[in-house]
Amino acid sequence: MERSTIKKRINKSLQVGFPLLLGAAILVWTYHGFDFAHLWSVFDQGIDYGWMGVSLLFGVLAHVLRGWRWNLALAPLGEFPRRSDSVYAVFVSYAANLVLPRVGEVSRCGILAKYDGVSFARSLGTVVTERLVDSVCILLVTLSTLLVQSSTFARFFHQTGTDGAFFLHLFSTTNFYITLLCLAAMGVLAVWLVRNLTLFGRLRGLLQGIWQGCLSIRHVRRPWLYLIYTIGIWACYFFHFYLTFYCFSFTAHLGWAAGMALFVAGSIAVIVPTPNGAGPWHFAIITLMMMYGIPKEDAGIFALIVHGIQTFLLILLGIYGLVALPLTHPLSTQKK
Repeated sequence: MERSTIKKRINKSLQVGFPLLLGAAILVWTYHGFDFAHLWSVFDQGIDYGWMGVSLLFGVLAHVLRGWRWNLALAPLGEFPRRSDSVYAVFVSYAANLVLPRVGEVSRCGILAKYDGVSFARSLGTVVTERLVDSVCILLVTLSTLLVQSSTFARFFHQTGTDGAFFLHLFSTTNFYITLLCLAAMGVLAVWLVRNLTLFGRLRGLLQGIWQGCLSIRHVRRPWLYLIYTIGIWACYFFHFYLTFYCFSFTAHLGWAAGMALFVAGSIAVIVPTPNGAGPWHFAIITLMMMYGIPKEDAGIFALIVHGIQTFLLILLGIYGLVALPLTHPLSTQKK
């Protein structure tokens, strides 16, 4: 076997294996010493699946709105895919991210290229801009939440070893090592994305098309609708998470302010390259919930159940998208 082939296989194995191992390591670390028998007592007491169902509906709606918003960004480029195809592509992309974090952004552009003849480079550019818009949104939400819940976040940063004085206690907290590991993983992801995107652009000559896609937002014909979709997406994300509080007796009393704080912490945690933020998300949610007086075991069970159900939803939507796309496109109409 050629050395280049072996190298490629090793790289692919690392791309898939590293996020899984990282997430598993943080999960084991976070749940070390947990009394999992408490999980069965929570099921015995009952989970309000009605609220969980409403929460999941908001999760689906967020992805639908993202697909519709994507069409608005593609229109100025002369690309007009079916709205349903854009939604299905978003479904598939989030499921793909469970296998290899951030590969979904590329896969959904490939889907529109296959089924609607959309320029891969231009659509990738719109996705890059979309991520920038999302970053601005989460920044605004974070700043607003920090103003309202500043004392809670101050205690969170202190307990995770990331407050201003953490250098004095560098080796005194286990939580600090988890935080440091997550930050290092985010750095590795950033380097990998920049390196591969640059290489891909150089080999395929796609940088110009990507740049055109990035600038398409300036020429959106209905910017007010783009804004409404953006607000709707993040409102749905919030309710997708917040309504799960009402599924459990020990979190039902938490108000919207606590929901915002936990939502921000979880949104930042999923940036770490693990499947759907598994591990870092649990760590952040458990740590912050304890600030609101939720016992560690209850917080751990909440994180485990909610993350598991929401991840399962992504898998189901991804399967649905993969099945629906070829069924709605006869082979003769698929773009080569």
